Amino acid sequence: MHGEDTHPDVPGVPAPEEPTVQEPTEPRAPLPPKPDQGAPAPVSATGRGPQDGAAARSQDGAYLTNAQGTRLPDSDHSLKAGPRGPVLLQDHHLREKITHFDHERIPERVVHARGAAAHGVFESYGAGAGISRAAFLAAGARTPVFVRFSTVLGSRGSADTVRDTRGFATKFYTDEGVFDLVGNNIPVFFIQDAIKFPDVVHAAKPHPDREIPQAQSAHDTFWDFVSLHTEATHHTLWNMSDRGIPRSYRMMEGFGIHTFRLVAADGSTCLVKWHWKPKLGVHSLTWDEAQQLGGLDPDFHRRDLADAIEAGAFPQWELGVQVMPDTPEQTFEGIDLLDPTKIVPEELAPVRPLGLMTLNANPTNFFAETEQVAFHPGHLVPGIDITDDPLLSGRLFSYLDTQITRLGGPNFAQIPVNRTHAPVNDMLRDGFHQDAVHPGVAPYKPNSLDGGCPFFAGAEEHAFVEHPLPVAESKKVRESPASFADHFSQPRQFWLSMTPVEQEHIIAAYTFELGKCREPAVRERTLLALARIDARLCAQVADGLGLPAPEGETVEVDPSPALSQLGARWPVAGRTVGILTGPDTDPEALAAVREAALAADLVPLVVAPSGGDPDRVQRSFATARSVEFDAVLLAGTPGPAADATPVRDARAAGPDDTVDPRIALLLGEAWRHAKAIGGWGEPARDTLTAAGLPADGEGVVLGEDPVQVLREVADLLAEHRVWKRFPAPGGGE
Repeated sequence: MHGEDTHPDVPGVPAPEEPTVQEPTEPRAPLPPKPDQGAPAPVSATGRGPQDGAAARSQDGAYLTNAQGTRLPDSDHSLKAGPRGPVLLQDHHLREKITHFDHERIPERVVHARGAAAHGVFESYGAGAGISRAAFLAAGARTPVFVRFSTVLGSRGSADTVRDTRGFATKFYTDEGVFDLVGNNIPVFFIQDAIKFPDVVHAAKPHPDREIPQAQSAHDTFWDFVSLHTEATHHTLWNMSDRGIPRSYRMMEGFGIHTFRLVAADGSTCLVKWHWKPKLGVHSLTWDEAQQLGGLDPDFHRRDLADAIEAGAFPQWELGVQVMPDTPEQTFEGIDLLDPTKIVPEELAPVRPLGLMTLNANPTNFFAETEQVAFHPGHLVPGIDITDDPLLSGRLFSYLDTQITRLGGPNFAQIPVNRTHAPVNDMLRDGFHQDAVHPGVAPYKPNSLDGGCPFFAGAEEHAFVEHPLPVAESKKVRESPASFADHFSQPRQFWLSMTPVEQEHIIAAYTFELGKCREPAVRERTLLALARIDARLCAQVADGLGLPAPEGETVEVDPSPALSQLGARWPVAGRTVGILTGPDTDPEALAAVREAALAADLVPLVVAPSGGDPDRVQRSFATARSVEFDAVLLAGTPGPAADATPVRDARAAGPDDTVDPRIALLLGEAWRHAKAIGGWGEPARDTLTAAGLPADGEGVVLGEDPVQVLREVADLLAEHRVWKRFPAPGGGE
């Protein structure tokens, strides 16, 4: 006998307490470890303790170490048998360093490979409390979030500004578990059933023989698929609109795409569609700007997001829902809510704001956070449930399967950026990258050896309980409902909802994309689809392709003004203004304009003939391009700089010696891109004349008071562009 010490008489007892004969039913905390058991010290992956708080994940110490924390005297030379001798196999530091380097890359995402992300917070208005029991929608609730924006088609190394759908995925770290709202900037999808997802992605990706073109839909396989598979028509039309080339992630809408079911505290339900509405409005690049930026700054969108947050111009979106009755048919106003290629016009179901999301911190490490974050539509919380949308059903399988492959096993939820902020007591064990140290001996249910723990929870304990929706008795079929067969009424509604200038951009996009297709049959087949959307759209694209326009029947639909990006005024916070200077620039006027711009939450960037103090001059004539500015101000005569020689800079070739040719080019591009241009005094007027631009043109502001000029330019910026500068054929803006 051991008396009063802690050792048992006979070793091998499985649990610290004797089990009961009956299965335990009274919930209790997990049993403590047995007295003979220890556990790894509670330190982070970088060897720091919990006392370090949020910094515990960061590396520490003044000296270089290996992965085990052992300090190293040298990391530049392999261990050799003499200075000129062979490298020794016993060099364990060499092996560790090279082996880790060889395994630094993980498989990139098949789609949404290129992305940018940020941390933030969601603050609930409380307006959703009556329709969902989700705790993060209660009045005053503040929930940390992590948001990843992305392009769909391109690889990790592709450009930000390609014409493409954008991902808008938000991870809510709620008190009840993680909720992932995994959406896009387009509210509809190419397909109605997930079984076709490999087909649309294979068609849109580069051709498998040459692996080109990268991050583009302007090729034969994509248009071959969508012209044969006309349920893709609606999404394709959105993609050919200005929505396909956003100005910024900060100026981009987000949509949940599918219809979801919300469950209230009293058990009542409704059907909803999720919307993210940017506070800065929805704005786009011109096609010419997007092409320039693809070469000048392929990181334009991720840089824009990170710079805005660093500057304190925190991007904000309102989360809202369209609320529809939860009827057995799951339709609303004749629209099948289970069809992911359909929208519900906001005129029929207004978007009800639920809360405000603010992104206020950039990631510390791109790989650890942006690259390893794992989203899944099946990450739900009580009060939010799914519907029978066949595309959503497939996504519920696909996302989980994808994370296991990308992140090396089933424990991806333990990566810091993926960790829930709610207590975890699962019975999932082992596997690659298992970081938890689980006590107990009974990871199964029912058990008595661990005191019955963990126990099941009911709705009153905030368990996720699927809504008991009746399942219709039917036979197994591979079919779609008849309502899924309408592929053209909503594309026609989208077209009719566009302003004339937006319609012109759509015509140009189709003409360009189809012009890149080699096969005449693909072009002709697409024209047949366009003829069913609108006769003018079809005729204009056909004319650009040099083909006859086919005839097609169209349906009568009402436009939805909410689909247009134009016609409203928006905050100008975070917009960039290029201030072009020269030797005759008045320093006091320049300082006053910069101060006024900063006070208006604009970002003033001073462009001078040459670089210098970065706090006073942010761009030189050699480095500045029009596409990085939302508006331009002339603060002097930007005469030729010392480096304005064609042999050094091809853009410096020009016949006029009044204005640096690169600045003349910049002003011409700003004019063609319908951007506001301002200036003060005779130098501004003379510069415009030398650049071949009308001093009294639409959207040109000239005056004597520099600050007043800035104010008028900012007023024009509220509409994003000077749309009246180039009126669309037939009138309108």
